[in-house]
Formats: sequence, C-alpha cells, structure tokens
Amino acid sequence: MRKNISSGAPWEDIVGYSRAVIIGNVVEVSGCAPVKNGQPVYGSAYDQAICCLEVIKETLEKAGASLNDVVRTRMFVTDISQWEEIGRAHGEFFKNIKPATSMVEVSRLIDEKFVVEIEATAILQ
Repeated sequence: MRKNISSGAPWEDIVGYSRAVIIGNVVEVSGCAPVKNGQPVYGSAYDQAICCLEVIKETLEKAGASLNDVVRTRMFVTDISQWEEIGRAHGEFFKNIKPATSMVEVSRLIDEKFVVEIEATAILQ
C-alpha cells in the first residue's frame, strides 16, 4: 500500500513529486530545501540546515513517524567548507539517533542562495 504525503506546495504538481512517500513501513522524505511556510530561509548554512531538518521532522510526524525512526539522511551542500555548521545542525537533531548519512557537495540547488538540502529515510517500527 502506498501513501503520498503532500506539503501543499504548488510545485509538487508541476514537478510531480510528494514531500514523502510511505510504502509498507518505509517513509522516504524528499529533499527538503530551507523553505518554511512557503518562504525561503536565507540565513547561515546552520540556519538553513535547521530549517531543512524542521521540515523533515514535521513531515515525519504527518507520516506517523519521528526522528527516532530515521535510518538514513543525505545532505546536499553547495560549499563543503561549511560542513561544520551543517553537521552541527544535523547533530542537534540526530545526536542520539545517529542514522547513516552522507554529505555531498553539489554545484547548485534550486535557489542559488540555498546552501543545503536534506532528505531522509525512516523505518516505522
């Protein structure tokens, strides 16, 4: 059984994606850019990462999951030299959970002012 979780963003229909998809006990959360209530967050790399992680947390809650269910995260960053700020934010959310993770430098994100986008996989128990 498949269940799509929508954020209500207009670009979900344009691009053809869901904020998250649940199949069985697996929750896949799409890449979350630093956007809160439809407004971009252009702060520091730390601030942007916190925003992304808050969106992931809220999405997981809509899916009936929590951060404790996360087994993997993927962080896409435009400047790997900012890894400590982004990593610190990730650590604040996942310090005791410690999911498998990746941090990969990419050339650009959907908005040139974004420096990070984060996605997650959770397993419902």
